[in-house]
Amino acid sequence: MTPPSTADRTGAAPPDDVADGAHPVVARARPSRVGGRPVRPGRGRSADAGDPGGTETQRRVREGAGQLAVAAMRRLDADLEWYRALPAEDRSWVNLVAQAGITAFVTWFADPTRPPHGVGEIFAAAPPELTRSISLQHTLQLVRVVVDVVETHSDRLAAPGAERELREAVLRYSREVAFSAAEVYARAAEVRGGWDARLEALVVDALVRGDADDALRSRVAAIGWSGRGATLVVVGTTTAHLDEVRVADLRRATRRAADDALVGILGDRLVVFLGGEGDLRAAAMTLLPRFGPGPVVIGPAAPGLVESTASARAALAGLQAAAGWDQVPRPVLADDLLPERVLVGDADARRALVERAFTPLAASQGSLLETLSAYLGAGRSLEAAARSLYVHPNTVRYRLRRVADVTGWDPLDARESYVLQTALAVGRLDAARG
Repeated sequence: MTPPSTADRTGAAPPDDVADGAHPVVARARPSRVGGRPVRPGRGRSADAGDPGGTETQRRVREGAGQLAVAAMRRLDADLEWYRALPAEDRSWVNLVAQAGITAFVTWFADPTRPPHGVGEIFAAAPPELTRSISLQHTLQLVRVVVDVVETHSDRLAAPGAERELREAVLRYSREVAFSAAEVYARAAEVRGGWDARLEALVVDALVRGDADDALRSRVAAIGWSGRGATLVVVGTTTAHLDEVRVADLRRATRRAADDALVGILGDRLVVFLGGEGDLRAAAMTLLPRFGPGPVVIGPAAPGLVESTASARAALAGLQAAAGWDQVPRPVLADDLLPERVLVGDADARRALVERAFTPLAASQGSLLETLSAYLGAGRSLEAAARSLYVHPNTVRYRLRRVADVTGWDPLDARESYVLQTALAVGRLDAARG
């Protein structure tokens, strides 16, 4: 191609004997657009793309791609602490992504009529797991560093007079890449969120059914449960219209309440596992508004998530039996519902009452079991029990205090005396079947 004259490059009119569109420069120097705004001939992308200056810039950028990649790697290592802290394998993937971004820019710069490559294409060479190693913020920092490197070298890469055009192209390309990065990470988060939700549902279902096998342990590790501290199970009803948005909000609330958290929705029941070294009961109290109407039951604390299957069973049985206690508090401990759980056929509750109340009293000295039975049989009257036992009422009162020390339930309290009465009945029935 014959180099255009100075008048041609500055946009001067062609000779009168050359028709419009026939001149090799003017025909390609019509108004175009850069970054969404019009550009007059002689300025910006369109003019340089049609003259040897634009072709020369493209050639220089193409030949300087390797130099840009090396400079970008140096800047990443010098400026980004998170990059230096990455494992060697992840660093190599990040380097590959940066080089792919520079290569994609060079390709697009040679043909700006095509849409810019997005992060989807740039990340194609890297494994999907890389989005877990580097965050969206890190990716944008990566883009910023690469853009800065290209801008720094623009004076040397661009042909004389085309420096501004190259910088504008870099800024336009970096904007497209940034928007694409947000889209890639949003899709990755959506996919990861859906997978995590399904895995979480499998873990909760296994814990409720008591399937504590090796597969459960591997799934627990996969969902990121740290395993520090104890585990508490909280069970209640779900709120009405619990759609995906409300479920996601509930999961965020549980993760703010405790170090570890799992959420399971079993029909109209909501099961929450809380873990950590803090006050888990206090954490459960903050979640009460997230449950639907009716009782909320807290199971016994367990040393770990895998060991919390018994706690989950107790809490679910307590939720079923809570209707038998008209004054049931919210929340209520599953162990405070032992009599009602016995009535609905909970074998764990039956065994707990016998082991914690009947057996210790039967083995104790001082006629504690006989005194408790007389007191309950006399309508919870100290004087009537004393007459039936031929002892002073103070003796009955002393023995009942001993009953409270041995069992943890106070016979002088109306609710706790009902628990003890149920324990005596269950213990005698088991002994009779003996």
